[in-house]
Amino acid sequence: MTQIWLDMRMPLVGRRAERQVLLDALQSPEAELVAVYGRRRVGKTFLIREVYRDAICFELVGMHGVDASRQLRAFAGALGLATPPADWQRAFEELRARLSAQLRRRRAKQVVFFDEVPWLASRRSGFLAAFEHFWNGWAVKQPKLVIVICGSAASWMLEKVVRQRGGLHNRVTRRLRVDPFSLAEVEELLRSRRVDLGRYQVIELYMALGGIPHYLVQVRSGESAAEAIDRLCFTRDGFLRTEFADLYAGLFEKAERHEAVVRALAARRRGMTRAQLLAATRLGSGGSITKVLGELEQCGFVAQMPRLGHAKRDAVYWLADHYSLFFLKWIEPHRGSARGAWQRKRASPAWRAWSGLAFEAVCLRHVESIKRALGIAGVETTEGAWERRAAEGRDGAQVDLVIERADRSVNLCEMKFSESELVIDRAYARELERKRDAYRAAFGDRKATFLTLISTYGLRVNDHVQRLGIRALTMDALFD
Repeated sequence: MTQIWLDMRMPLVGRRAERQVLLDALQSPEAELVAVYGRRRVGKTFLIREVYRDAICFELVGMHGVDASRQLRAFAGALGLATPPADWQRAFEELRARLSAQLRRRRAKQVVFFDEVPWLASRRSGFLAAFEHFWNGWAVKQPKLVIVICGSAASWMLEKVVRQRGGLHNRVTRRLRVDPFSLAEVEELLRSRRVDLGRYQVIELYMALGGIPHYLVQVRSGESAAEAIDRLCFTRDGFLRTEFADLYAGLFEKAERHEAVVRALAARRRGMTRAQLLAATRLGSGGSITKVLGELEQCGFVAQMPRLGHAKRDAVYWLADHYSLFFLKWIEPHRGSARGAWQRKRASPAWRAWSGLAFEAVCLRHVESIKRALGIAGVETTEGAWERRAAEGRDGAQVDLVIERADRSVNLCEMKFSESELVIDRAYARELERKRDAYRAAFGDRKATFLTLISTYGLRVNDHVQRLGIRALTMDALFD
């Protein structure tokens, strides 16, 4: 019955697992405290409002950079009070009185929604202590109540709410991280808005905008991916031309440190170790770099990939946010605002080099889809990068995605963005063979080693492909 209700009521695209988490809270027999977090523009608020549209009885949205008195005035307006409460303790007393009456009158479960909680709970505001008292002293005993607290500063939400050691310790009943859309969800979103581009152009959009719904809904029916990118990113009033300036400042204190890490990673698309980031950003080897990297990871801007054959501390960090990479590579250096700028850039050798690396990043975001296409979704795996540095008497070798499998097999994955069917020539066949042989030399032949190539339009079968036993996947595999 729940699934039927969802399909009939909601104009919401994707997010099926996330919807179910929220619905389960609404249908449980106990009071629920749900923590929702994820980066800006990812659609957290829209998701909560759509799932709970008929159940929300009170909603308050925090304001960025304002003091507690202004937040309390907003609270008074949301609750319909003539006079703002003197502090958050009294505010929650007013809310408790209002909710007590509503819960007695209504049979269905009710939802209280606090959005952008990190802005409400600014330093010395008293919000968090008052909320703890409100939950522990009264709300937790109300079986018809769901309280949702939401914030874009994921690291703050985890530290101050989910993993807190004070009054909210172990009080959150459900936690939900909202990530950017997958390619399949992007395709579904665009089609729901009558934008049907074909999968090659959906990937082109994804490489520039990522899976951020708020960016993607700006794409218009009847325009190509290149036209949409040109309008949104390179015209004078383009929606995404200045987004980067607000993106990090709205999430982090001392955001210049986070930007420094992002800029360093953007310059090294193969990724950087923690030691390399320390040298590039000069953030200090203490807790500073650890805190910044942790916050960027929690918000989904940065991802970490183990380096096979190396210690955990030698993992590679890479810039996982497609818009940030696109902005720093193309938008920020651009001067002028004439239409057609992106069309001209797409004809350059720099675009071809960038598109290959950006496509690799798309594939790394869709490893689970790749595993399903290979038929190994049910096999325990470890994913990582592998590199052998050049030394006297031997060439270097690098594989950006290695899938080590529990069935004593390994997939060495190459990712290629191409406008047509890919052809393996003699030189590329030698390179692939050299990588495979170098990997075998490093780890022995205890596992079967398979070359796997993921490209947009697949692979033309020839003698090189057959001799090397290459397994080919098309871009369709990424949409599964």
